[in-house]
Amino acid sequence: MTGDQKAELKNKIIELLKKSEADLIEIQKMTQPVKPENSLGRISRMDAINNKSVMEAAQRNKEAKIAKLKLAMLKIEDDDFGICKNCKNQIQSMRLMYLPESTLCIRCASR
Repeated sequence: MTGDQKAELKNKIIELLKKSEADLIEIQKMTQPVKPENSLGRISRMDAINNKSVMEAAQRNKEAKIAKLKLAMLKIEDDDFGICKNCKNQIQSMRLMYLPESTLCIRCASR
């Protein structure tokens, strides 16, 4: 991976981190407890509780994505960054631009 590609990838990671952190704030707002004093019907309350569960799963996924992006940002200068963990071949640059946190090439990831 060339220096220009690494610089472009760093910018992409920073952009994704900012967006993911903003999304996480919005998701956290939607995972507030459903208060019993709200005048919801039984079905509406069940729907609100179900939606809260879905948003909690989305929150966990977003937090994991942020952690992986931060790890990629730390490791981008390492010599083995962009090398597949399984086959030790170079991960395709377009894959890294789309998923900077990737540790596997397309072939290994599809197995």
